[in-house]
Amino acid sequence: MDPPPSIENVMQATNALYHDPDVSRKEAASKWLQEFQQSVYAWQISDQLLQMKQNLESCYIAAQTMRTKIQYSFHELPADSHSSLRDSIISHIETMTDPQFQITNTQLCLALADLALQMVTWKKSAEFIIQKFSNNAASIPALLEILTVLPEEVHSKHLRLGMNRREEFTQELRTAGSTIIALLTACTDNYGNDERLIGKVFKCLGSWFSLGIMPSDPIAQSKLIPLLFQCLSKHDAPSMLHEAASDCLCAALYGMEDVEDHMSLATTLFHGIMELPQAYHMTVAEDDVDKCVNYCRIFTELAEACLEAMVSTPGENLGDLRILDALVACISGPYRELADITFNFWYRLSEVIYKKDVRIINEHFRPYVQRLVQALCVHCQMESDHEGIPDASDDFGDFRARVTELIKDVVFIVGSTSSFSQIFQNITNQQTPAWEVTEASLFIMAAVSRNVLPDENIVVPMVMQAIINTPETSHVAVRYTSLRMVGELSEWLHKHPDYIDPALNLLTAGLKHQDLASVSATSIQKICEECRDLMHNHFEGLMNITRAVDGFKLSSEAAVGLVQGAALVLSRLPAEKIPEGLKELSACQITPLSQILKQDGIEDKENKKTSDPTVWLDRLAAIFRYTTLSVSNGQPHPCAALLQSIWPVLSDILTKYQTDIRIVERWCRCLRFAIRTISKSSNSLLSPLVLQMVSIYENQKHSCFLYLGSILVDEYGKDPTCKTGLLEMLKAFITPTYKVLEEDNGLRNHPDTVDDFFRLCIRFLQRCPLEFLQCDIFPSIVQCGMAGLKVDHRDANGSVAKFFIEFVKCGNENWESSEFDSRKACVQRILEGNGEKMVKGILDACVFHLPTYMVPDHGEVLFELLKFSRESLLAWLETALRELPVSTGGTLGATVEQMAAFHSSVSTAQQDINVTYALRDFTRLFR
Repeated sequence: MDPPPSIENVMQATNALYHDPDVSRKEAASKWLQEFQQSVYAWQISDQLLQMKQNLESCYIAAQTMRTKIQYSFHELPADSHSSLRDSIISHIETMTDPQFQITNTQLCLALADLALQMVTWKKSAEFIIQKFSNNAASIPALLEILTVLPEEVHSKHLRLGMNRREEFTQELRTAGSTIIALLTACTDNYGNDERLIGKVFKCLGSWFSLGIMPSDPIAQSKLIPLLFQCLSKHDAPSMLHEAASDCLCAALYGMEDVEDHMSLATTLFHGIMELPQAYHMTVAEDDVDKCVNYCRIFTELAEACLEAMVSTPGENLGDLRILDALVACISGPYRELADITFNFWYRLSEVIYKKDVRIINEHFRPYVQRLVQALCVHCQMESDHEGIPDASDDFGDFRARVTELIKDVVFIVGSTSSFSQIFQNITNQQTPAWEVTEASLFIMAAVSRNVLPDENIVVPMVMQAIINTPETSHVAVRYTSLRMVGELSEWLHKHPDYIDPALNLLTAGLKHQDLASVSATSIQKICEECRDLMHNHFEGLMNITRAVDGFKLSSEAAVGLVQGAALVLSRLPAEKIPEGLKELSACQITPLSQILKQDGIEDKENKKTSDPTVWLDRLAAIFRYTTLSVSNGQPHPCAALLQSIWPVLSDILTKYQTDIRIVERWCRCLRFAIRTISKSSNSLLSPLVLQMVSIYENQKHSCFLYLGSILVDEYGKDPTCKTGLLEMLKAFITPTYKVLEEDNGLRNHPDTVDDFFRLCIRFLQRCPLEFLQCDIFPSIVQCGMAGLKVDHRDANGSVAKFFIEFVKCGNENWESSEFDSRKACVQRILEGNGEKMVKGILDACVFHLPTYMVPDHGEVLFELLKFSRESLLAWLETALRELPVSTGGTLGATVEQMAAFHSSVSTAQQDINVTYALRDFTRLFR
């Protein structure tokens, strides 16, 4: 900052931020303070403000600044100033014991923890802090807060420490475990009546549990665990204390990655938790939702910790199935949010049981899953005074969607048909069941319908008959869910064709009902997908529906689904009837598009048809996508003539709406499916399509044209007559593309362009590699790719890496053997000038710029380079490693030995996964 800020400047900005009623001045103050925090002057001024303690706001800003500087700008300080900074922060914490400074003190505690992690010369920091604060009773709360955040900050993503330092510090904390137990025990002995401080003790203990560094046997034998259960067994315990104890217990259970290694602690916790169900039932009786949530979290964490034991030795020791009784009791209670907490456990249980594939194991867990399904059925009931259809977009709709996914995962333990029958009994066992019970039962049955055996002949016919006979006076939600289930039973209908006509009649009637139209359309689509071979006689009826589709109150997706269903049935008609059917089906979409070209306006209210062309482009795309035909060699695809006839309309639509990216993207999507469907049959349109795309891209730069270009290359790239034209297309694309990517932060700001451009280049490498490698623009594409290695957008970065993988593969894989030597020579020549830079770029990107989940693609690039020339890759890698920071004494970076080990792992790799794992582990040394 210029000029350097003064304390008065900071005070004025702080006052404006908190107290100035003018919004613009508040924003200006906030911006100024952000710049101040980034300046080197912030260190000293923050320290002075904390010493002055003029007001709460300035102290908080100063403490927050101190923490931010330690997190992101620690390198600004000389090493000899670290100790004085530590002592200064400790002094500020000691003098801010007044409760009004609580949030300021929290920031200072975090700052001290972050300093301890980065100050490698500060050894045994936990013991040092305990010694500094434990002798003053007023400082005990601050001491507990520091010791709470210290383990939490070890894996903070805001600190670039490297794995070496994190592991070193974790080990340092582990050695302090016994000291922490002694301190926390002393706190409970001396301040047992101070509930707030006991809560801090539990939070601190939970933090150390979470890091997995608390010694199992000493903590299991300490007074702290009985105190935890003493608090939790009291249903009338203060909410804050109850929650802190619950968090601590959950952290202890979660921290036991392998129960066998912590058997004494696991056993102690297990027996203590098994005494809590009674307290849970008391809180239910008192309608204390928060405490019920706490108990449910505890039971769920225990179930997760003991999962392997329950499956391996059900009913024995830690495999005691009373855990599931407690869990199911929570789900069977009145609170829906408790069921949500348990879902992850049931997913894990179903996965383990599925992999075991032992019938006797299923039998052990069958009763619990049956109770689970029944309880979820109750939770899925709507309120009795609900009007209208179920709302899938609200919180309750989200919950029901999660229930559906869970039931689909666990139902195999019970058996789909058995579960289907079980829920159906909820309806049949009552003379006049409430509508919400019927609807919820049908909803759960729909979740398992697709898994019911198609040959089932007892329950499903009864259900289908009941649905078909549902009176129109039934609650609309019941009718809605019934129609939805008809679609889910489409596979069963395929085996029972006698029910297809009644089902379609029911659904067609539903189309005329405003609230039932979309669900009816979706079910018709599903029946068309599954029963297309049996629906020849229904095509005309489907055409009638398609012609009238805009007269129904349908969602866009449902309308497209109806067109999709008609296209699927059309594909199974006799060959001679397909062209005429295709013409009729497409005419319903092309006619409105032609009308749009002649008019301007948002809506033709008389015909109730929108003038948005995407409506018909999406439906046209569905026709091309789902008209799947087997065409004999040499025979034109029926869709080819269709595309030829409608091309003038499509071309004019693109010209008219070329500035609207939304419409252009849907246009490209439509053409993509058309080209994929008719493949080589669209040769005659290739030239006009490319010319129009290139012309518009030069001005509009919509990246979807690049993607559509990649489809063209994929379909025609091997055709000798098309290669030159396609390369000319690429050359025409490349200048506008480079113009976008060469802007400031162009690669980062335009990830879609990066993604689609390199997808296009990948297709060239796969379809006409030699011509592409020999093209005069290829070297510039390599340079662009190396600049794109650092782009932290998943798809964009993945496409760049895939480009380099395919590039090197051109010299590794002997397909199209007649040109292999020429390809290999091209790859060799390009790598001679760029290989070292490429490897440096990959290592730099993975180590400093990309998240861990993006590393595997780059590992595959290195492996392809290794296959191409082991000697060259290892030399380039050695050079790149020399430029990385070397870790000494716990500083950020890799040690010389770790670099050598990484180099060795790459050199001996036999598969790309070996390089990926080595690279992933190596990058963690710098994070």
